[in-house]
Amino acid sequence: MTQTSTTWLTQDAYNRLKAELEHLTGRGRQDIAEKIDAARQEGDLKENGGYHAAREEQAKQEARIVQLTELLRNAHVGEPPPDDGIIESGMVVNATIAGRERTFLLGSREGAPDLDIEVYSESSPLGSALVGKSAGDTVTYEAPNGATIEVKIGEVKPFMG
Repeated sequence: MTQTSTTWLTQDAYNRLKAELEHLTGRGRQDIAEKIDAARQEGDLKENGGYHAAREEQAKQEARIVQLTELLRNAHVGEPPPDDGIIESGMVVNATIAGRERTFLLGSREGAPDLDIEVYSESSPLGSALVGKSAGDTVTYEAPNGATIEVKIGEVKPFMG
């Protein structure tokens, strides 16, 4: 699954993710290769749990590398979006969703892993329905379970981290 939308990241978040990617593509790959090689030396690969675990770890690491590469390629780094009341990535939205008031950040959890706020991707069903809308608008979207959910948009402001 490739991400085609822009993700807003602070400079700190961008630097942290870039450092993680550099580690995974450098020392991280070396470490996995050494684990696989050591497990191979143990003999029969069919019944070698260490070998299979190392290969699974390698697959997860390579998936993370692809994810980070795509995220950083499409990242907008720097100042938050303008305070124009229009919903886009990097905005904090206060809305009533199916009768329940919620406040969340529209963006990427990768860019804000330590926040005490819910984060919805702009490519999620909710995020897709909200992008480009403004405070006071009412929209509906289809949830993954097929239900149609109404959203009344309240305050919209840039995330200031």
